[in-house]
Amino acid sequence: MDIVDPRIEDYLRGLYGGDHPVAEEMERQAEESGFPIVGRLVGMTLELLARSVGAGRVLELGSGFGYSAYWFARAVGEGGEVHMTEGDAGNQDRAMDLLGRAGLSDRVRPHVGDALEIIDQLPGAFDVIFSDIDKGDYPRAWDKARERIRPGGLYLCDNVLWSGRVTQEEPQDDVRPGWTEAIRRHNQAVAADGAFASSVIPTRDGVMVALRLPG
Repeated sequence: MDIVDPRIEDYLRGLYGGDHPVAEEMERQAEESGFPIVGRLVGMTLELLARSVGAGRVLELGSGFGYSAYWFARAVGEGGEVHMTEGDAGNQDRAMDLLGRAGLSDRVRPHVGDALEIIDQLPGAFDVIFSDIDKGDYPRAWDKARERIRPGGLYLCDNVLWSGRVTQEEPQDDVRPGWTEAIRRHNQAVAADGAFASSVIPTRDGVMVALRLPG
């Protein structure tokens, strides 16, 4: 199921795409290898959202080879920090090389291992936490992230509409058993949390945006 008509996606990319040679290279690499990335429209949305809350400290739960980190690194500016987490050291090395070529590696901190363990090892609060790990772990990611976001900060999560599978009682083409149900539980938990105001942006595969309220 296309969440947004591909013609609209193409129009928006033409309208807002800009000149991003390193991001374009990442996109080519992802397409050639079949590696999942958030894509241009979501990337630009992540940057805009991070800038809107004055983010200087971002944590990614699941970073791949640095595509979303590219957009967050642009948002935090000089002196900011983006903490990447990735289980594959090779992907982290590749990310740092690409981000270095974009002039952004000085504001990125790579961490290799389980994102849900790394978050417990990092001190302090974050302005933005972005979740894009295995979908079966989304409920655990939310449980860990919600207390680590400062008031006025954002929790962001990709793939929360899951190609429309969340609307199906018994998805016939779930990528992994239980993932659709895990995404549903995650979405319900975020939506019901009174400490956050949240909504879903139906771009690409759905981006959850949850603002931590004061108090």
